Amino acid sequence: MASLADFWRYGVVKTARKLKAAALSPVYAGRGEAAVRSAYGVLMVPNWQDTTFRYCIFGTYGRDLSDLLLRRRDDFVFVDIGANQGLYSLIAAQNPHCRQIIAFEPVPTTHARLAANVALNGGAARTALHLLAIADSVGEVTINVAADHTGTATLAGREGGKAASGGVTIHTIDAPVLDPLLAGELPMFVKIDVEGLEAVVIAELAKTANFARVEAIFYEVDDRWASAAEIEALLRGAGFTCFTKYGRGHHYDVLASRS
Repeated sequence: MASLADFWRYGVVKTARKLKAAALSPVYAGRGEAAVRSAYGVLMVPNWQDTTFRYCIFGTYGRDLSDLLLRRRDDFVFVDIGANQGLYSLIAAQNPHCRQIIAFEPVPTTHARLAANVALNGGAARTALHLLAIADSVGEVTINVAADHTGTATLAGREGGKAASGGVTIHTIDAPVLDPLLAGELPMFVKIDVEGLEAVVIAELAKTANFARVEAIFYEVDDRWASAAEIEALLRGAGFTCFTKYGRGHHYDVLASRS
C-alpha cells in the first residue's frame, strides 16, 4: 500500500507538476512581473529560463520539507546548505519559531538571486547569507553551472579544482571556518542539497563544535553518484538514530534525526 502511495505521490503527481511547469512557464514569463508568488507562498524574482526556478514556482518539489519547516513549534535555526535561489530559506522564514536562517550558496549569480529573494520577502534581518561552499578544504575551485538548471551545479568529483568549460570559480570552506558561522544556542535544522557532495558536507559539519546543536538533517540522495549507506553510517556514528525516506527510485530525500 505504501509503495502504491509513493508511486502516486512521487511519480504521477510530481511528473504532472513538471509538465505543468513546462507548459505554463512561457505564459507566466510573458507577463513580465517583477516578482512571482510560488506555490509555497513565497515571492521570487523571475528567472524563467531556469528549471530550478520553475520547479519552485509550480511546487514540483512537493511539500515534504516545507511542511517539516512550517510545522516546527520550538524555536530553531535553519541552516540551508546549497540554498540556490532560497526557496527553503524563504519557507523557513514564514515560521515565527525560526529565529535565524544561515544560508550557503557559492555561485555568485545564484547567490545574488538568493539575496534578492530574501529581501523581497522581508527576511534579511534574520538571514545570514554566505557566498561559500562547504568542502573538505579552504580555497578556490571551479564549478560547472548550467544556465537552464542551476540546481544541478556540483563539486562532486571536482575537489581538485581543475577548470572546466563554462565553469565558475567559487570559494570553499572547511569545518574550522564553518564552525563560527554556526555559533549560537538554539537547535539547528539543516538542509543539504549539494548534488553528490552530501557525505563530504556532513563529515565537515560533524567536526564542528556546533554540530551537537543539530537536531535533524534533511539531505538529498541520488544512488547514481552517492552512497545512502555511507551517509547513514556517518550520521549514525554521530548520534542520529532515525531515518525517514521521502521519494522513490534512485533520487530521493532522507530526514535524519537524533530521536
